[in-house]
Amino acid sequence: MRTGGISGDGTIGDGMSKRLFSGGERGTAPTGLAFLARLRSRLRRPLSFYLAALLAIALVPSFLFSLFILKRSTDEQEKVVGALLMASTGSVTRVVERQVDSILTTLRVLSTARSIDTGDLQSFYERASTALAGTDSHLILIDGAHNQLFNTRVPYGTPLAKSSDSASIDQAFKSSAPLISNIFFGKTAQKWVYNVYLPVTTPVGNHRYLLTLTQDADSMQRAVSRDVLSAGWNAALIDAAGNLIASSDAELQTGRPFFLDIVPALRVGVGDVEHEGVNYRTVTEFSLVTGWKIVAWAKSADVDAPAYWSYFWLVLVGILSAVCAVLGSFAIARLLAQGVTLLARDAHLLGAGRPIAPRSHMISEVETVSAALAEAALARAKAENEIRFLMREVAHRSKNQLTVIQSMLNQSLNTSESSQDFAESFRKRISGLARSTDLMIANAAQGVDFHELAQNQLQPFIPDDPERVRLSGPPVRLDAQVSQTLGMALHELATNATKYGALANGRGLITLDWWLAGELFCLTWRESGADLDPEIRPMRKGFGTMVLERMLAMVLGAELNRTLHADGIEWRVTIPRERLNEHLPAAR
Repeated sequence: MRTGGISGDGTIGDGMSKRLFSGGERGTAPTGLAFLARLRSRLRRPLSFYLAALLAIALVPSFLFSLFILKRSTDEQEKVVGALLMASTGSVTRVVERQVDSILTTLRVLSTARSIDTGDLQSFYERASTALAGTDSHLILIDGAHNQLFNTRVPYGTPLAKSSDSASIDQAFKSSAPLISNIFFGKTAQKWVYNVYLPVTTPVGNHRYLLTLTQDADSMQRAVSRDVLSAGWNAALIDAAGNLIASSDAELQTGRPFFLDIVPALRVGVGDVEHEGVNYRTVTEFSLVTGWKIVAWAKSADVDAPAYWSYFWLVLVGILSAVCAVLGSFAIARLLAQGVTLLARDAHLLGAGRPIAPRSHMISEVETVSAALAEAALARAKAENEIRFLMREVAHRSKNQLTVIQSMLNQSLNTSESSQDFAESFRKRISGLARSTDLMIANAAQGVDFHELAQNQLQPFIPDDPERVRLSGPPVRLDAQVSQTLGMALHELATNATKYGALANGRGLITLDWWLAGELFCLTWRESGADLDPEIRPMRKGFGTMVLERMLAMVLGAELNRTLHADGIEWRVTIPRERLNEHLPAAR
């Protein structure tokens, strides 16, 4: 038995139709539709979910961009701070080097004194004391055996011990070049001091001395003042051995090894050092003149604190903003859901045909839809009332039509002499009624124009010469019932004119005039040129006469006047104007 193909009656077999409408086993369209259906099913979420997703789409990129900008700003700020600290340590280095250069200049000036060449040490002492008066520097003269020949810290001739800085003295004698010592504790000064040595060879006796200017380590304190540093940073001056000369941190002691392990000795720039589990950020500068290092340091936590706090506040504000946004989205979603629930309830009321009152709502769109539903409910109620009215009108008009048809049947039966005459008369009357009904239906809303009605009813009776039927009058609108009644009257008048009046010969004329006179609608039907038998004055009253006298008078409240002239009949009809279109809908 075949399950596919085309059957004998031309239909497509079940198997083939299923394959055609399913797209085939390998069709892609149903697969795509099924995928979209599954996707829609999985994406079916409450409105709050999509509002939260929309907020996340709006906030997350902004938040990430803010983090990126903050990171860039922090990096740039660190570079700026590092550059400022490098400038600060470089400034300290230059201050120290200028001070040492000044000391070396002083030593070179003192080395030119003739008293040292002649061996007059006391005179040289007095000259040096005078020159160095009011300064922080003191002159020491040291011989090759490390003996202090004099020291301007004490009176000339005071017994002095050997110099405490033997290593630097030996190096200075060997190099024959100026030398800056490391810090050491001076026996004479009883303080931490440093010396600047200048080897001098006298021409007399070929004696070699070291002209030495000594200064207290405290004199370098002003070079590492905190005024030139950023907040949270300290600075220190360290000699070549790693001992502290001066520091902005009062807790660090002069002469002690610096607490941070800064290696290698010549390293400069920004670095990180860990000490006792605490990370420090350092900036180091090296002095080629003195061999000392200038170190600025701060705890990494203190340095990074502003950035961390910036990140913290950014994240906190981001989280709070996200929470507020989510709460706001849920609130908005709840308002929308409430509005949708109310709209759904109104939609059910609309479906049930019940009245709906427009609702006020915080969301204008919901309020707009609610007003639209209320208007739709009113429109539906109005439409239902119009439908009921039309149904009653159809029933009423159907009864009227049946009554008219029954009257037409009786009159045609009473006035016909044969069955053929009856059939022809009844057919024509039904046709006239049908034409009136067609006009009535086609123009039910705006009404039927009387000129169009008259032309429509008289068209089947107009002879070859159309000038024999003349219509004249202003535009007048009629409602359905009036147009049907007047249409039947015109049909009967034309029928009588064709049988007995102006249209029964080849020269008769029919003139139909109408006009508006105040509150009245007037029309005149005048036949002229008819061949009337003078013996028959009182014409029998057929269906047409009954329509005019009964229906026009009873239905429309018309006044009729019939005049029989020698050449034809004349009808004058007057109808109250308000009866012409009282059933038409009011103009909008």
